[in-house]
Amino acid sequence: MTKNKLIEVAQEARKKAYAKYSDFFVGAAVLTDSGKIFPGCNVENASYSLTICAERTALHSAIVAGERKFTHLVVATENGVSPCGACRQVIWELCGDIPITIVDEKGVCTETRSSTLLPLAFDQNDLNN
Repeated sequence: MTKNKLIEVAQEARKKAYAKYSDFFVGAAVLTDSGKIFPGCNVENASYSLTICAERTALHSAIVAGERKFTHLVVATENGVSPCGACRQVIWELCGDIPITIVDEKGVCTETRSSTLLPLAFDQNDLNN
């Protein structure tokens, strides 16, 4: 599976976002170690705290399908912004340290890792200390 395919899936998912309040459309695509790709888009709600981001939609869909190991995540926005803090924590919890590609609508990429986006991550090890 190529990174270009993941980018394509994330860009397509972005077009399906329900963003009637912010008009900020986000798409994501996560690749599992079994080779499956799960898309996600942001889904907003008038009660803003009920909104879910594209990254979490993709990851939750993969979890529902029984996937537990993830190898790459792509996030697509109009201007290439990085995941929010809540998504960074969920990515760390479910994926550990994986590569993340962030693309804008023109396809310009930023390559990073979840450990870079969340350098002092809170995880299960913190609960046991």
